[in-house]
Amino acid sequence: MANEEENVKRKLAKLFEVALKVTVPSIADVEPLVAACTGKFGDYQCNNAMGLWSKIKGKETEFKGPPAVGQAIMRNLPQSDIIESCSVAGPGFVNVKLSRNWMAQSIQRMLIDGIDMWAPRLPVRRAVVDFSSPNIAKEMHVGHLRSTIIGDTIARMLEFSRVEVLRRNHVGDWGTQFGMLIEFLFENFSNWEDVNEAAIGDLQEFYKESKKRFDSDPDFKERAQKAVVRLQGGEQKYRKAWTQICEISRNEFNRVYQRLGVQLEEKGESFYNPYIPAVLKELTSKNLVEDSQGARVILLEGFNIPLIVVKSDGGYNYASTDLAAIWYRLNEEKAEWMIYVTDVGQQQHFDMVFKAAKRAGWLSTDDNAYPKASHVGFGLVLGDDKKRFRTRSSEVVRLADLLDEAKSRCKTTLIERGKGDEWTEEELEQTAEAIGYGAVKYADLKNNRLTNYTFSFDQMLNDKGNTAVYLLYAHARICSIIRKSGKDIEELKSIGAIVLDHADERALGLHLLQFSEVVEEACTNLLPNVLCEYLYNLSEFFTTFYSNCQVVGSAEETSRLLLCEATATVMRKCFYLLGIVPVYKI
Repeated sequence: MANEEENVKRKLAKLFEVALKVTVPSIADVEPLVAACTGKFGDYQCNNAMGLWSKIKGKETEFKGPPAVGQAIMRNLPQSDIIESCSVAGPGFVNVKLSRNWMAQSIQRMLIDGIDMWAPRLPVRRAVVDFSSPNIAKEMHVGHLRSTIIGDTIARMLEFSRVEVLRRNHVGDWGTQFGMLIEFLFENFSNWEDVNEAAIGDLQEFYKESKKRFDSDPDFKERAQKAVVRLQGGEQKYRKAWTQICEISRNEFNRVYQRLGVQLEEKGESFYNPYIPAVLKELTSKNLVEDSQGARVILLEGFNIPLIVVKSDGGYNYASTDLAAIWYRLNEEKAEWMIYVTDVGQQQHFDMVFKAAKRAGWLSTDDNAYPKASHVGFGLVLGDDKKRFRTRSSEVVRLADLLDEAKSRCKTTLIERGKGDEWTEEELEQTAEAIGYGAVKYADLKNNRLTNYTFSFDQMLNDKGNTAVYLLYAHARICSIIRKSGKDIEELKSIGAIVLDHADERALGLHLLQFSEVVEEACTNLLPNVLCEYLYNLSEFFTTFYSNCQVVGSAEETSRLLLCEATATVMRKCFYLLGIVPVYKI
């Protein structure tokens, strides 16, 4: 497992594990606390001494305090080519300085063997990421943007870490709204079986019109309610109409997914419907389900409301579907980790559903063990007025319109910079899309997902500061340095050698080597912003290096071109994980 060795933090943790066993043999399984540090004393730090001292003081011990424990840990570290020197600071912190030679060789090896050797290893083989999940017959709007982008990045990071990911689009395709849509379809189109997208036109408008009818006409309302029962009872005519409406809606969604470069497999609410009765039977046999005011509920400790699994009219709801989906994902799809990406407003619902699944014995009660389920919540998208982001006429913003606008603004900027004359129309289109869509994604992902964020084209399309535009330009500049050198970078990889003698070369090299552990942290905590921060810092380290270390024409040209190439390689992998298409010239 060569690649596991490439994660610096884990490599050091293994060494410290040995040292800790020797230092305090009486205490079993001490977890090494190793962290990267930004001090002048070292690159990494082991912080176990204080905790150990509190466990051993007052007992038979040779140590006089935490610093002595730290000294002993340092003395007991096994020999390793990764470490240049160690020192103990303060209350026993063991500082480690990495060997420049080892750092240089590791980066060189990555350039030859490819960045996949830096993929972290996670303790899980198969995961479900449930994201995007719009409602059929409603258009995708800005509210779906966050779930789609965050979910895609989490899936990409897990896939890079060699986890098999089942990307699931849990669309709302089974609600009571279908009664009114189907009745409205029958009423407006005598040849409804041949109706296609062109005839219905804007599905959004169709939905609004049918809702208006439903609210104002009691006869229509009654027919619509009966239609739901007939659809859910499996009546042929109603199933066919339902399939048609879903198909038109699906085509609309797929156009958006294609533009965003997002892959998803649809398994909507209706898919899990047949599994609900057996799942409820199992939960009942485990004495989890009880009757309450005509409904069937699960009472959960720590929640002041019950989890309703069958409504008083006998119908199922979100909780019944979600429990059936958990059962299916564990038993049929054999997933070990289920990740649900929805807005923070649904936190309590999922907390309750997961707690019920733990009580049923489906999920581990230990949150660090598998199988487990995690809710990835996110805040609202706000407009300049700090209220929910809407259009001037207070409609929700359609996702397709938003992407059009981002792309057209980028295209205008490129033309203003004279690229209209230099580039082909195709190059112009592709670059405008890469930058425009990339900017929208990055502006979302760089924030801690739990916070609300303000949507601003001016900010996200700025080419200075922490934006995708700045980062894509930075990548294109590095590519241009390599191109203009006239050297064959593939040849240099095999004949040249990286040297990290200058302080800024070393700082850049260290940051490159931390890529793997950053991806691991972003996966473990389901926080894409950790990766964004890493990427932005990488471009800052590169700028410092490039300002202070001449590349082309210097004695160190070969080594420094390889460092440029290593930086561009890691940047491209970061872009890929964030779902952003890189730009090679600007």
